[in-house]
Amino acid sequence: MNVARRLLLATLIAVLTGLALRAAAAQPQPVEPRIVSIGGAVTEILFALGMGERVVAVDQTSRYPAAARALPDVGYARALSPEGVLSVAPTLILAMEGAGPPSTMEVLKQASVPVVIIPDGHDQEAVLRKIAAVANAVGAQEKGRALAAEVSEDFAALDAMVKALPERPRAVFVLSASGGAAVVGGSDTSADAILKLAGLTNAMARIKGFKPALDEAAMSAEPEAVVVMRGGGQVLDAATVFALPAFAGTPAARDKRLVSLPGSYLLGFGPRTPRAARDLAAALHPGAKLPELPSRPWSAEPDQ
Repeated sequence: MNVARRLLLATLIAVLTGLALRAAAAQPQPVEPRIVSIGGAVTEILFALGMGERVVAVDQTSRYPAAARALPDVGYARALSPEGVLSVAPTLILAMEGAGPPSTMEVLKQASVPVVIIPDGHDQEAVLRKIAAVANAVGAQEKGRALAAEVSEDFAALDAMVKALPERPRAVFVLSASGGAAVVGGSDTSADAILKLAGLTNAMARIKGFKPALDEAAMSAEPEAVVVMRGGGQVLDAATVFALPAFAGTPAARDKRLVSLPGSYLLGFGPRTPRAARDLAAALHPGAKLPELPSRPWSAEPDQ
């Protein structure tokens, strides 16, 4: 090839490259969503789907992963203000069912930003529904199906472990103990659900919801263990809990059996719920050697 032809070819390539670049620049560029995520499970699912970089703000229950905790905080999920949520200029709001107050949610729904409500729930089916709902909202259905398959495998492994346990220790979940009165988790609560998943008997199942426990009722329930949350300002240690009249004379106090797990991990009912239940079961079935669940990229980070 002579010099003239080489120059002609180089010029042609340069012209075509320039035309291609101008054509690409002329095409409308996809706008990446700016997501406000309200609800710890919603946030965990978004990050597990690889959408964490699209999240611009979260609520106070979004404690995992660490990247979520570094984002702007729009407030407590049930006490949001429309100004706080809209101040980060979202183009999509994903909110767990129950987020509020209702007046705020009504204002947000009237705004020009799409609001998607993710159904809540505290069992395997509910967790899978959350994953599907979040994946559909962000157009990541295939990743959502893959994540749901992994979580289903984890639930199946947990179920096999729990069925093999020889006994169901009686445990009570304590939400708070301000003023010397313990608020415990009765039936139809997330606490009741995680105790059952872990192969435990909820000693306070006779009451419904999260309610103060009468001292006599708590003592007569004879819990063998107390389960509490940690993180988010929670300070419920064994000395504090077992000094309460409700628990002072129980087998749990006698044996100093108190288990503390991060709140969003324990009661979040997101993708890591089988792991939380497995860890709780391992802590309160010390004689059983429960295997670890398979390692997943979305659960590898240590919790708080």
